[in-house]
Amino acid sequence: MSNKLALVFGGTRGIGAACVHKLAESGYDVAYTYVSSAPNVPAHIGASKTKGYAVDIRDAAQVAKAFADVAKDFGAMPHCVVANAGINVPPGPMATFDPENFRKLVEVNIVGAFNVLSAAAQHVLDGGNIIGLTTSMVRVAVPGGGPYTATKAAVESLLRSMSKELAPRKIRVNGVAPGPVDTDLFRAGKDEAAVARSAGMSPFNRVGQPDEVAEVVSFLASDKASWVHGQIIQPNGGMV
Repeated sequence: MSNKLALVFGGTRGIGAACVHKLAESGYDVAYTYVSSAPNVPAHIGASKTKGYAVDIRDAAQVAKAFADVAKDFGAMPHCVVANAGINVPPGPMATFDPENFRKLVEVNIVGAFNVLSAAAQHVLDGGNIIGLTTSMVRVAVPGGGPYTATKAAVESLLRSMSKELAPRKIRVNGVAPGPVDTDLFRAGKDEAAVARSAGMSPFNRVGQPDEVAEVVSFLASDKASWVHGQIIQPNGGMV
């Protein structure tokens, strides 16, 4: 019997790369997408096959082509879709926030996520699951964080509506909203004092690791999560 197939959008760095490995270790064949990062994923992880595809999620046609290419290469549409691809920009107060940076956030984190989730709703197999990555910061107000977290709040709204729409097809839809996680994206533009402040948001006084988030994604993609639907799960070390 062949493996089920997972498709991870944004799968070559940080949380996305950890998701690719965890899903493969749990028995999925895994397709993944990237934009600028050269794939550094082996063609097989254990008994699971993997393959990368260059996709700019801002372009709905490229997202649609990714689903078609994956179906051709793996012989089936995915059973699981992970919408992880996203960006961040330097934080700043609303009064001085760069409008072009906000537009970049919207184009990738909202329009891009819409393109991925819309295509997933069309193509994921009945009985499958869709998982969107957001952030616990949606529920924690911090100075300078509003524009980024606003885009992730929009993703959560899309996921909640989809959970109602796709239930007749037995497709589970959930979000994973981590707190600060030690990735290149998280560390960009931060000095050690800023990292320490983020760590202090958890009573454990540390930031999370990508594998800790990927474990939650892997659980939601498994039959063990058969009764988890329409939820936003927050692996954040007790931050909120």
